[in-house]
Amino acid sequence: MSALVGTRRMVRLILRRDRFVMPLWIVLLGLLPATLASGTRDLYPTLAQQEQYAQTAGTNPTFLALYGPLHASGIGGLVAQRVGFFPVVLAVISILTVVRHTRTEEDAGRRELLGATVLGRQAGLAAALLVTVCANLVFGLLMAVGLVGVGLPATGSYALGFGCALGGCVFTALAGLSAQLSEGAGAARAIALGTLGAAFVLRVAGDVGGPDSDAAWLSWLSPIGWSHAVRAYGDERWWVFALGAAVTVLLAVAAAALSARRDLGAGILPARLGPAEASPRLSGAFGLAWRLHRGLLLGWTITLALLGVVYGGVADGVRDMMNGSPQLEEMFQRMGGQSAIVDATLAAMLGTIGLIAAAYAVQAALRMRAEETGGRAEPVLATAVGRVTWVVSHLGFAVLGPTVALAAAGITAGLAHGANTDDVAGELPRVFAGAMVQLPAVWVLAGVATALVGLAPRLAGVSWAVFAAFLLVGQVGVLLGLSQKVLDLSPFTHIPRLPGGHASATPLLWLTLVAAVLVVAGLVGVRRRDVPVG
Repeated sequence: MSALVGTRRMVRLILRRDRFVMPLWIVLLGLLPATLASGTRDLYPTLAQQEQYAQTAGTNPTFLALYGPLHASGIGGLVAQRVGFFPVVLAVISILTVVRHTRTEEDAGRRELLGATVLGRQAGLAAALLVTVCANLVFGLLMAVGLVGVGLPATGSYALGFGCALGGCVFTALAGLSAQLSEGAGAARAIALGTLGAAFVLRVAGDVGGPDSDAAWLSWLSPIGWSHAVRAYGDERWWVFALGAAVTVLLAVAAAALSARRDLGAGILPARLGPAEASPRLSGAFGLAWRLHRGLLLGWTITLALLGVVYGGVADGVRDMMNGSPQLEEMFQRMGGQSAIVDATLAAMLGTIGLIAAAYAVQAALRMRAEETGGRAEPVLATAVGRVTWVVSHLGFAVLGPTVALAAAGITAGLAHGANTDDVAGELPRVFAGAMVQLPAVWVLAGVATALVGLAPRLAGVSWAVFAAFLLVGQVGVLLGLSQKVLDLSPFTHIPRLPGGHASATPLLWLTLVAAVLVVAGLVGVRRRDVPVG
């Protein structure tokens, strides 16, 4: 029997399981650059304004680090730089997708059941790689068609779309390889995401000094840098796609070779033996929850702290972007009410950090469901640990974890912005308050996930759809012309715009109350329903 027998059926199975999530991110992310292009054209209607903005964004080290190099001064070039983070987003999605359909299936025992049928050894891995690569290519095509639809040159649009997809494809194959190295899905994700982090750092180190710096070659060591090296809307380098395709194929072949050499459920890297006796700290529900959540908490806290450094460092430089663009200045003034432009920018950036913290809150709350479906919750609940105690032990990290991460982001952003303005003592408290004020909205997302886990556990994954809806409303709702009633559905719409805006406790108290009601509903649901619910 061929090792690829059953691949087509595995592809159909993956497509059926991801029939809601995959089209969602492809369409939302794929069409967003077209919307961004229209908005950029409105902000910079003349060629002189576009070139003036390009001179700032193309030489400012902070913008080069955040978005990547700028290769053209027209609308296409500006959009290409602003979507410079898309390859990272696609890489994260691709890694999570591949690990979920390979290593997670083995951990849950479903791969072994499928292996008992007429299924080749490599069919599962091949199907996961094939579906994820195709999803990235469809995304690139949709993005290119959208950009052509708003009047941008077709050559640059296709280069940009497939250039972003290039990063996703490379990390798709890398995720397939990491799934063979480790003995569990968590370690596989850590290896792949850690490699992505290193690739991002290499890209930043290579780009921050400009193309003539001595460190520019470092970006060629990063697949994320290859996406930028395509130079969309500039003098396109089509040969970079051959480099990315070759590395993708090489990694996929290596993954297949390692998959053929290991046992099902095992990894190439030897597993580290644990202590003969468990630590006393694991004797209770809260100690076990700390063990399960500590890596996640550390990772998100470091990520948000670094993001705070970047946002705090770039905020003061936004003044330069306003030169020659009264429309952009007016837009930022509206965002910040009567506050200064820099305050309005900081408030918008801290709102983005709040949305990211909400993703952490959802992930932490859904850990309860993962423990349940993985069969690990039932043995714990068979002991003296009550259901409410078990839920609260996990929920503590969904509530307090984002608090710690947001505090770290607020402190680093305040320190960076204060250092730029030579007023750390004055700016740190203001920026810190702007970060912490996001918490009630974050807690609402944690409450939604908890309520779904308790009342409708099979629909717990809908929490991510709710998060995506709030993300869409917050990021492009105004540009899409959504009504205020629709915008008000997002809890982040009601957060005071700090620093610089008017602070009011009323919306924060209401949001906290909504979150508390959702959490209580989830607790009641878990107490009354069967555990586990498959």
